[in-house]
Amino acid sequence: MWHNIAAFIIKFRVMLLIFLLATTGFMGYYALKVELSYDFTSAIPTDNPKYKDYQAFRKQFGEDGNLMVIGVQTDKFFEPSFFNDYAQLSLDLSKADSIENVLSVPYAINLFTDTATGKLKTAPLTGKLPVANTDTIKVAFQNLLFYRGSLYNPQTNAYLMAVRINKQVLNSKNRTKVVQNVIDIADAFGKKHGVEMHYSGLPFIRTEMATRVQKEMKLFLLMSFLLTAVILVLFFRSATVVMASMMVVAIGVIWSVGTITLMGYKITLLTALIPPLIVVIGIPNCVYFLNKYHSEFYKHENKVKALLRMVDRMGIVTLFTNLTAAIGFGVFYFTKSTLLNEFGLVAGINIIGLFFISLIFIPAVFSFLPEPNLRHTSYLNTKWMMNLLNTITNWVFSHRTWIYGFTIGICIVSVIGLLRLRSEGHIVDDLPKSDKVYKDLVFFEKNFRGVMPMEIVIESKRPHGFTHPEALQKMDSLESFLKEQPQIGQTLAVTDGLKFAYQGISGGDSNSYTIPSMLSQASIYSFLRVRGDKNSLLNKLISSFVDSLQQKARISVNMADIGSKQLPILLEKIQPRANELFDSSEYKITYTGTSVVFLEGSRFIIHSLRDSLIYAFIIIFGCMIFLFRSWRILLISVVVNIVPLLITAGIMGWVGIRIKPSTVLVFSVALGITVDVTIRFLVNFKQEMQWHDDNIATTVRRTIHDTGLSIIYTSLILTAGFAVFILSQFDGTKSLGYLTSLTLLLAMITNLTLQPALLLWMDKVIERRNKSADFLLDDEPDAIIKDSNI
Repeated sequence: MWHNIAAFIIKFRVMLLIFLLATTGFMGYYALKVELSYDFTSAIPTDNPKYKDYQAFRKQFGEDGNLMVIGVQTDKFFEPSFFNDYAQLSLDLSKADSIENVLSVPYAINLFTDTATGKLKTAPLTGKLPVANTDTIKVAFQNLLFYRGSLYNPQTNAYLMAVRINKQVLNSKNRTKVVQNVIDIADAFGKKHGVEMHYSGLPFIRTEMATRVQKEMKLFLLMSFLLTAVILVLFFRSATVVMASMMVVAIGVIWSVGTITLMGYKITLLTALIPPLIVVIGIPNCVYFLNKYHSEFYKHENKVKALLRMVDRMGIVTLFTNLTAAIGFGVFYFTKSTLLNEFGLVAGINIIGLFFISLIFIPAVFSFLPEPNLRHTSYLNTKWMMNLLNTITNWVFSHRTWIYGFTIGICIVSVIGLLRLRSEGHIVDDLPKSDKVYKDLVFFEKNFRGVMPMEIVIESKRPHGFTHPEALQKMDSLESFLKEQPQIGQTLAVTDGLKFAYQGISGGDSNSYTIPSMLSQASIYSFLRVRGDKNSLLNKLISSFVDSLQQKARISVNMADIGSKQLPILLEKIQPRANELFDSSEYKITYTGTSVVFLEGSRFIIHSLRDSLIYAFIIIFGCMIFLFRSWRILLISVVVNIVPLLITAGIMGWVGIRIKPSTVLVFSVALGITVDVTIRFLVNFKQEMQWHDDNIATTVRRTIHDTGLSIIYTSLILTAGFAVFILSQFDGTKSLGYLTSLTLLLAMITNLTLQPALLLWMDKVIERRNKSADFLLDDEPDAIIKDSNI
């Protein structure tokens, strides 16, 4: 079959190249339309209860993740020059594009009773600029307990400005421009006064991460191209070979980005890895094909015959190596996580696409090119490489006991390390501690106990349940309990608005910042409905914290990024107190918000990746059974591929690398790629068996020399390709880079030492039982095409 395919490609090479070019042009058109994703909740499946709770919350109360915060720390805040410029900064930001409102110290709302009408009215602390007597404003502001812990920390002289950004803009490509404009305006103020500006909040973090993902995708793509090109030059010593290989992977990259757009997806932290992965995975295709082409031409110096033999002998190998790699990624499609679905499907499709690109492009193009000269094939007999392969062969034949013993010993140590693995994720998990985004987050956690949003929704089972003083007192008690937790900063609820209003009614006395015990139900109901200007910040606060029926109320919590391990512990501590205050027969309590959903998504991805690894094992080794039809071969391939994964997991446990989405991803990715090397070795072993009278020992020796060269070079290319991810600003992507590189190097070693050693062990079993090795061969011995058939 493969001989006929080879002949077809050579015969219709012009038409096939035109088709390939036209398809690439079509995919390139859509690749130019690719967009970035700013959604942090797509990791969690839509049928997950926490996802449903979050969507219900957003529908009822609106977006919780559109607040960007700006922090500054100074003891000169209320000096006239600083204060007036800070007030002007608030005004400038409020007028900026897509900014809905700005809350800051100068324009904090104060409440007072209008002596003429007797009604409660609002007014900003600061009037017309510039303000001369800032000391008066300072005294008035510090008397407003409503803002303590949210807009300022009196112990550390830290001040916070909250900038609310339009949620539609936050879900569009314009968010980068809007956020950057806020930063530019604030930085100009910081530079003028010589103070450091600190930025955080989900809009800022999401935008920063998305922008960096886009930059890193371009960097990794460029680095993977350059690095693999250098290795190919050293390997083949031919500019033509390098250019052809680069064109193969370039076509693959264009197809992959075009596929993202055609499927309606966007660039995420995961899908951004696909283009450089295509380069890394596509180059071995070229190496396998061209290595076989050169070795065949070296034998009989017939270009057409060498090309036909190349496809004939390497077509099945390359198909299965790409298939197993595609399975390693493609199994993510069967998880319930949208983030993993998209990554798995796009990667799986395009890895298979790489096979067809290389199968068509390489024989078609090289049929037009001149025959390779001696310089291009000299690498086949490189002295140091031949010495290395001879050393490996000697070890396999003379020191098998040492190989078995060392493997068992290191596996035992790895299992102990595996038991030390711990799972934990954070919202800014992938950022190094030296990064300014991380440092700024720590600034807000230190001074305001964090800015990550969590929401507690309390639903009364009767209408107007939150017009009763008893329910409001319970909510205030729960807020007090929450503020006692060191991980929780500012809380905000309708009760805070009520206390703020009562302070205003009482003439601004800070001792009156409390829920009035004698307030009637009717007056509370009237207060919750309307007070003065419907568009005032106070009324917006009331309407966004209680629904129109006064049946649902929320407590909005700002908290530290405590991670997926500590969050359940915190919730377990809160729930008993909440249930004690709000009887479950009368109230329903829901814990939601971006923090809860994001960390639930992190936990879900980890479990999904573990399941995917199991699926990948089953499917890949099912392919191995189909390909080799031998349980002994299957057993050997399983052992050879589990050992590198086990060692990597053990190292992670010993050095304290946590299990999180990026590190769990290593195992499925590495499995899909390392099996390629195993297939390459075993297919060659299987083919060589027919030429050596079923002599396993002779076949093993020959296979090490025939495949060792390409296995070593492709493994080095793959290792170097993944190593470029170490340049990432994200710790998770770095982990993916060096852990995958390590696993691939270990897989190269096990495939060239442990695998042939196990095959020789199988030879001893066959000799003792006086059996033939025919079970390793195809049912149809004509599968290998003879010279006479070409």
